[in-house]
Amino acid sequence: MIGKLTGRLEYKALDHILIDVRGVGYIVYCSDRTLAGLPGVGEAVALYTDMVVREDLMQLYGFPSLVEKEWHRLLTSVQGVGAKVSLAILGTLGQDGVSRAIALGDWASVKAAKGVGPKTAQRIVLDLKDKAPGVMAMGGTISEAMDSPGLDVVEVVEPTAGPKRKATKPKAPTGAAAASAGALSALGNLGYAPSEAAAAVAEAAGEHPDAGEPELIRAALKLLAPKE
Repeated sequence: MIGKLTGRLEYKALDHILIDVRGVGYIVYCSDRTLAGLPGVGEAVALYTDMVVREDLMQLYGFPSLVEKEWHRLLTSVQGVGAKVSLAILGTLGQDGVSRAIALGDWASVKAAKGVGPKTAQRIVLDLKDKAPGVMAMGGTISEAMDSPGLDVVEVVEPTAGPKRKATKPKAPTGAAAASAGALSALGNLGYAPSEAAAAVAEAAGEHPDAGEPELIRAALKLLAPKE
C-alpha cells in the first residue's frame, strides 16, 4: 500500500497530477483545492495518498494532510459516497470545513459540494458525527511539518551507493490543529461527551479562527454552558 509520495511534480491535469519519484511516475487524483495549493511544475511535492485497488482499477488519491486523508477514508465508507464525491466535498469545504460541518451536523454545507444530494449529505453527517472528534484531534500538513522548528531529522542511507539523504519525521501538529486537539482533550477530561465537545470546539474555532488552545477552551465552555 502506498501511503505517501515525495518527488517532483511532472505535470498537472484537471483532476490529477503526475509525480516523478526517482524515475517512476505516479498518477495521483486530487481535489480542486489540493490542486490549487500545489507548487509549480518541476518543483518538489509531497502528498499523503490513499490507494484503491479493484479488479479493473488501481488509483491513487492525494491529500496535503493526514486529516484530509482520514476524512476521505471515512467519507468513502458512507453508503453511496465514492472517491469522486469525497474529493468534491473536500474540495468545496476543505479539511477544516468538513470537520466543522460533521461536528455541527451541518448537512447543508456538505450538500453544497457538486454531486451531493440532501439525503446523501444527511447520511454523511449522521454516520460520521461520532467520528469527528478523533479526526479533529489529528492535524498538520506535510508543509507545516517540514517547516516546524521541532522537526526530528534522521539520516537514511540508501541500499545502493550514493550520498545520504535526510528524511524528516514530523512531530505533533502545531497551530490551529494543535489548539483544536488540545481543546478537545481538555473538554474530554472535564467529562463532556466526544460528540458535544467536538461540536463546541468546531463552532468556537469557526468564530475565532486565530484563537489558541486556552481561548478555544473558554469559548467552547461558554457554548456548552446551560442556557438560562
